[in-house]
Amino acid sequence: MDFVKYFPELTSEQTSQYSALQELYADWNSKINVISRKDIDNLYEHHVQHSIAIARFVEEELGGWGDGTTIVDVGCGGGFPGIPLAIRYPQCKFLLVDRIGKKVRVAQEVANAIGLKNVEFRHAGIEEVKASFDYAVSRAVMNLPDLLKLVKRVTKTGLICLKGGDLTEEMTPAIARSTVTRDISQYFSEEFFETKKVVYTKIQK
Repeated sequence: MDFVKYFPELTSEQTSQYSALQELYADWNSKINVISRKDIDNLYEHHVQHSIAIARFVEEELGGWGDGTTIVDVGCGGGFPGIPLAIRYPQCKFLLVDRIGKKVRVAQEVANAIGLKNVEFRHAGIEEVKASFDYAVSRAVMNLPDLLKLVKRVTKTGLICLKGGDLTEEMTPAIARSTVTRDISQYFSEEFFETKKVVYTKIQK
């Protein structure tokens, strides 16, 4: 759990919640495959730390998330990036949404086990969600133009997603004008993050 060195402000409760994730996900993954079996040993770097790269972006570029900020995680899978972000931001409210019920169940069970009180879950597509949120977050569930079409209706401010590789084809002129991209390697030194990015697109109403 080396990533905590990047977040010295974490409380002991937050640190213990993060430290519980390895055993919980390993146990659930043996029953329901939500993380690649070869990748479960890299849970913290490849999944938890990757997820909270969004937190570093939010703090450095957006001034943080204040009390009561609402966030929807689109295509949360087993709980990423939503659960690591919900631990980091207990003052915010999260809805984690995914079309695959068994993945939503794992995310919910993990959240319950570590005592997260600021997260709700829904087995659905984002187009079925009627509420409105300050931000949407996502981790590489689809290309950016298609994702923006889905989240525009439910997001007041913008979409923050985790991407890798060359984004040239996804950056239409309209998207590029309202998008900020940051290399995660400027936040974290691990080799895994060399090609990873945080992409923030403001929602144009």
